[in-house]
Amino acid sequence: MDKTEQVTMESDFIKMVQANERIVYKVCSFYVSDCFLMEDLYQETVLNLWKAYPKFRNESSLSTWIYKIALNTCISGMRKESKHRRQVPLSFSNEIVFEPDNEEDNIRELYRLIYQLKTLEKAIVLLYLEEKSYQEIADITGLTLSNVATKLKRIKEKLKSMSNQ
Repeated sequence: MDKTEQVTMESDFIKMVQANERIVYKVCSFYVSDCFLMEDLYQETVLNLWKAYPKFRNESSLSTWIYKIALNTCISGMRKESKHRRQVPLSFSNEIVFEPDNEEDNIRELYRLIYQLKTLEKAIVLLYLEEKSYQEIADITGLTLSNVATKLKRIKEKLKSMSNQ
């Protein structure tokens, strides 16, 4: 690759990241709430996108490809982080849970429940909330179409039962 091609590729990559940074931030925010960890995860995702960029063959949509890399990076990052993290018990009082009385509270409560899901369940819910089709969710997660449908049904039931507790 000559210098001109390299500059063009870098320029195209930067434009692609800027146009899709919302996707990357949204995925990262589903896995961490700490700003410093989110920035690390975001940078790791962009690095992985850069490494994979020359191999992108347009076999899927660009957003599907970005979601897949972002989810894989976040899941791997959380696995590494959980191995190094020291667990501190946290007491949780049922009095903290509140009854949502408006739409904003309902959304906040939904996200609180989603954060309690397992890693793959979070990924599926994120993609579902992004209005991805079952086929796109299957492509991104590597699950079969029927497995996506089954998991989504179970996740919805799980969230419903968690909200009733």
